[in-house]
Amino acid sequence: MLMIRLSRFGKKKKPFYRVVVIEKERARDGRDLEVVGHYNPLTSPKKVMLKHDRIEHWVKNGAQLSDTVKSLVEKNPPVAAEPAI
Repeated sequence: MLMIRLSRFGKKKKPFYRVVVIEKERARDGRDLEVVGHYNPLTSPKKVMLKHDRIEHWVKNGAQLSDTVKSLVEKNPPVAAEPAI
């Protein structure tokens, strides 16, 4: 089964995370299928960059969101494009 979850990067005590699509059984930092976002909890405000179209694609194809990623997606909805005048 596929999961969309966080993968930890960075130095000791200075983490940042990638939001990745990965097989559920693989290790936290194992080989992923696709990187669909980034999350940096150390900046103020916390920096979250998500590819909502790719997350939606993977969810439609059976991937499940981890609890943390689900929370990030809910708190950071996609920005609607402004209409052209």
